Amino acid sequence: MSKNTAPSRRQALAWISSAAALPILAACGDSPAAAKEYRVTYSAAEWRERLTKAEYHILREAGTERPYTSPLNDEHRKGTFLCKGCSNELFASRTKYDSKTGWPSFWKPLPGAIGTDTDYKLGYPRTEVHCADCGGHLGHVFNDGPQPTGKRYCMNGLAMTFRPA
Repeated sequence: MSKNTAPSRRQALAWISSAAALPILAACGDSPAAAKEYRVTYSAAEWRERLTKAEYHILREAGTERPYTSPLNDEHRKGTFLCKGCSNELFASRTKYDSKTGWPSFWKPLPGAIGTDTDYKLGYPRTEVHCADCGGHLGHVFNDGPQPTGKRYCMNGLAMTFRPA
């Protein structure tokens, strides 16, 4: 292509697609939370000893469990949902609701319990939720939840445990 000609349509589309892929490539690998320092830390080997393979995949590699597979979907007792990795208190049972998505969902976390980051793993920005104490990936938060917050904290059940009141 000479300096005086405009790029072809094909070249322009190739440039646009390449640029669109950059956030995806930057997001590959660990969760953004993995780069921060947390109160609770373990080596990868220690995390693997403490967690099952599936729990490790979700909490430490930002995986997702299949919908409708968590026993916590059917947990309706009073109590507290805790991080499976470090036992940090995350959500009060009174904030849990059935979002009909297949994952345990809440409209509000406990104060200081979580942190958030933006992830691009699906090619568009989503707000990832992680444990404030260990950085473990919990799920994502969306703006389609019930009042009073309008938030849906869509969590992986394998990332949590439940402590009855």
